[in-house]
Amino acid sequence: MMSQNEQILALLKQGPITALDAVQYGCLRLAARIHDLRMQGHVITTEPATVNGKQYARYYLMADQSQDLSKTAS
Repeated sequence: MMSQNEQILALLKQGPITALDAVQYGCLRLAARIHDLRMQGHVITTEPATVNGKQYARYYLMADQSQDLSKTAS
């Protein structure tokens, strides 16, 4: 069984996620999971958004720069 951190990382690899997305996978503390993933070295950006007067955060996993550099070096 995957940990919540692994589940959230897998979701981030598919595209941006919000707390509402994460709740569908049983994660009620997305910001804490994002913090954990950042501490593991993942580069995740936060974009604030407002819809119908409600504010929330949308998280994006940034491309791994070291992988990009190795591709151009070959």
